[in-house]
Order: sequence, then C-alpha cells, then structure tokens
Amino acid sequence: MDPPSSIITQVSRDEEGNKAAGERGSAPSLTSKKSRSRGLFSSLFCCLCRDHPEPQPVNNNAPLLVEENGTVSKIQVKPLLPPVKSKDSGKICVVIDLDETLVHSSFKPVNNADFIIPVEIDGTVHQVCVLKRPHVDEFLKRMGELFECVLFTASLAKYADPVSDLLDKRGAFRSRLFRESCVFYRGNYVKDLSRLGRDLNKVIIVDNSPASYIFHPDNAVPVASWFDDMSDTELLDLLPFFERLSKVEDVYTVLKHQGAAS
Repeated sequence: MDPPSSIITQVSRDEEGNKAAGERGSAPSLTSKKSRSRGLFSSLFCCLCRDHPEPQPVNNNAPLLVEENGTVSKIQVKPLLPPVKSKDSGKICVVIDLDETLVHSSFKPVNNADFIIPVEIDGTVHQVCVLKRPHVDEFLKRMGELFECVLFTASLAKYADPVSDLLDKRGAFRSRLFRESCVFYRGNYVKDLSRLGRDLNKVIIVDNSPASYIFHPDNAVPVASWFDDMSDTELLDLLPFFERLSKVEDVYTVLKHQGAAS
C-alpha cells in the first residue's frame, strides 16, 4: 500500500538518508525498503506533517521568511508572480493546489491512470501514476475564465510541471509555483500568499490541507482530500460559489462570513 501523501520530510534529509543507506551496502530489510519507499514518496509529492497545525497570526503585509529556528521575519523579497496580464486586470487571483485537490498520484501501478509520468529520483526513473479528480477539466476551464489562476503545490517541479502540462490543456494556470516557493515552517510547507505580489483582499487559495494556508486562513476555500472516489462531485459543486465570488471586490466579505457560517 502506498504511503499516504500526508507526511512530510525535507528532500535533502530524504536524499541524504537514501545515499547513506546505499553507501553502507548492507542487504536492505523489509523495513528499510518500506522506509525508502516512504522517503521517495514524501520527497517528491506535496506532503504535510500535521492535519491540524496550530493557527498562526494572519499576515496581511510584508512577505514571511522562515528561518531554521522557526522564527518568522518580515523581509521585502521579490514577488513570486509576474505583473498581472492585461486580460486578468481586475480579476481575483485564485491559488489552486495540485495533489489531493485536483489529482492523486501513486508509485503503485493503477489500471485506470489518466497519466503516467516518468520521474527520476536518485538516478532511478520511477513511473508515477496520476488519477484526475472527477470534473477537474470542467472546473479548470471555468476557473480560468473567471480568475487569474495560479498552480501552487508543495510537490517538486520535476513531477508537478509535467502533470500540469497534461492536466491544464486550456492554459487556465497563468503561473506555476512549486516547493521552492513555499516556506518551511514548523514541519509544514506553507504557501505564504503575501509573497505573491497581489492584494490579499483579491486572493483565494483552494487547498485540501489547512497546513498550507495557516498564515492566511481567511483567504481559503477548503476542499476535501481526494484519492480515488470516482463519484466525487466537489469540484463541480464549488463552481456556483466561485461564479458568485468572482464578482466581489473584496474576498474577505464573503470568505470570513463563509468561515463563520461553517
């Protein structure tokens, strides 16, 4: 059974551990094989340490930079996104997660995989099977019409970029952001929306993991994690809500009320 994509480890530590195991040259035990599989999985995909991270103060000003000791400092840095294109002027920016929000990926062979992506890890090419969430094509098409859409994933670009090429045929995503654009804070890869270069009252994040948006919970539209339920309708059900949201001047007027209601 594949390890769930809800456990996070830093890539560098995974790679160092894998290399060290190889250098020792000892015969791998079943436990070490499972550990290596888990390490490969967590080093590639979007993964998180905690399902319920402790809430952090909302940051509506300068971008957050997180240091090794966990301190958060406000330092002016170059925005993650380029200037808004003329066709998106005045539109809300919607940041959309990839894994367990739009797709589910696995190293295990899957008969009904929508895509199979070859990914090289530590000199070995692995075949990653990707399943598309039901109604994802319709969802991305309409979202691309209504908003300035940005893919933001904590997965590595060498996996997420080719998946996005196949998933987003119509070009809904104006930009793509990967793990290096996250901040690593208290065991989680966090998507700091204040670093995008957009006014936060016109930014939304769509993500299955609360840990991803702990700095900006009031900007979030949570979605349920998806793995393989082909009867799922969550993306389709959300479209009427996004249709209404696309017309507001300030997302907080709707999202804060939505959060209080739930």
